[in-house]
Amino acid sequence: MGLKKTVYYGKPLGNNSVQLSIKIILTGATGMVGEGVLMECLADPRVEKILVAGRRASGYTHPKLDELIVPDLGSISPDQKLAGYDACFFCAGVSSVGKKEEEYSALTYDMTINFASAFKVANPDKALAFCYVSGYGTDSTAAGKSIWARVKGRTENKLIEMFGTGAYMFRPGYMRPTPGQKHVLKFYFGWRVFYPVMKLLLPKFTCTLKELGQAMINCAVKHPKINVLEVKDIVEISNEQ
Repeated sequence: MGLKKTVYYGKPLGNNSVQLSIKIILTGATGMVGEGVLMECLADPRVEKILVAGRRASGYTHPKLDELIVPDLGSISPDQKLAGYDACFFCAGVSSVGKKEEEYSALTYDMTINFASAFKVANPDKALAFCYVSGYGTDSTAAGKSIWARVKGRTENKLIEMFGTGAYMFRPGYMRPTPGQKHVLKFYFGWRVFYPVMKLLLPKFTCTLKELGQAMINCAVKHPKINVLEVKDIVEISNEQ
């Protein structure tokens, strides 16, 4: 199963520097998770500007939304409109089903780390936040049996090395989509009906995409001193005012 221990650098909340407004780069907006996070960013007055980076347009229009269409997130360069941002919400990802480790690693570890490197180089003088959507059960040892858990674990570890206390690894389980979302995985429609029961029986495995988005924004704004956020941490930090 891998390590599930949350890694802290001091207290998880409180006595942190707070930015009044932030500018965010977001990836994965055409996927269910990224779209849910994007909706929260558009609605939150603390988010001043959002740059959505991806292979195709998000389908959303908003005064504070800008888009960067790139064929490959992993080959992006620092000079491609990445400067001037405070945080990156990296929600892009692929399933490991049917993929060998080398292929999955290239589409997960390589793509994420290359993008994170370009983002960091483009903003050298900022206290950056990098929020990465990992997954429930990610293996921090990067040595377990599951390919996806190992690769996600390596990715998490490298991002923490790169961004230190500004690295936030989100490990959600089942997430209830936000009403009005366009991109929802088919099997989630049935599960939404049973969400209240799942929340009651499996509280450590369930949260909402609204809570995930709000937790990311709070991490970017308040910089809580926590690196790995399990579901309970996501819910707790999402409710911080």
